[in-house]
Amino acid sequence: MDYHEPVLLREAIEGMNIKAGGTYIDATYGGGGHSGAILEKLKNGKLFAFDQDEDAEKNAVQDKKLTLLKSNFRYIKRFMRYYHVLPVDGILADLGISSHQVDTASRGFSTRFDAPLDMRMNVQQKLTAADVINTYPEEKLKSIFSEYGEVDNASKVAYQIAAARKSRAIETTKQLIEAIDRCIDKRFPSKYLSKIFQALRIEVNDEINALKEFLTQSAEVITKGGRLVVISYHSLEDRMVKNYLRTGKPDGEIEKDLYGNVLNVPFNSLTKKPITPSEEEIKRNPRARSARMRIAEKI
Repeated sequence: MDYHEPVLLREAIEGMNIKAGGTYIDATYGGGGHSGAILEKLKNGKLFAFDQDEDAEKNAVQDKKLTLLKSNFRYIKRFMRYYHVLPVDGILADLGISSHQVDTASRGFSTRFDAPLDMRMNVQQKLTAADVINTYPEEKLKSIFSEYGEVDNASKVAYQIAAARKSRAIETTKQLIEAIDRCIDKRFPSKYLSKIFQALRIEVNDEINALKEFLTQSAEVITKGGRLVVISYHSLEDRMVKNYLRTGKPDGEIEKDLYGNVLNVPFNSLTKKPITPSEEEIKRNPRARSARMRIAEKI
């Protein structure tokens, strides 16, 4: 729990509809909270858990039913094929950044610390937030902050960064915040900076493309009647999940036959509206506030 308190734990486990002898996937192991609850439900079943952050390995429990894979969940089909366990009975994906990642200053995920601009979930990859800030063209920076952070004055932010980096490289979180000081909404500085950092984190870790690949593969990985449970934390993620469950495509493009029937929709959504944390859970774990969970069953 010190590493990361699992969000919507009871609701997620209920949504998985776990069979004691089934095969399941926790796409984002993190602190192992969701995985631990799944394992408690399994008797002779199997759980495969993914996490690209090497720190997550320290939370691995000794359980013969668990196989922890150090990889991004975008490769889910490849690994399940390798282990000869296709199809599986359900997948749970908690898309949020872990409390451990946020609270570890050196990772550069938080606005609270003056730390290197890193933001890599997989520290083995080359691209860092500093690389994005110092090498991306101004127009591309604008696009990132506008699309991934939904920042209203993204153009001004990109301009200020491009101007500041001419005199010296922007290498720390504090230097970035100083560079864009004129752009920050002084009424809600924390909320504004969270959008900036979110956009950078998504770009560094290629989160949107990874989620698209994961969602598309989930239909090929889950058996008929199996469950897909996804917890998201910002509108971009939730919109993609909603689109995919509604149309079979993360971008929401609809394919219809000659009679107007929607084609290629692999899941039946069991949540018309997303499930959100209770006031009690939010009080206990404020970081759960933005969580939205959707549950679907494979057709």
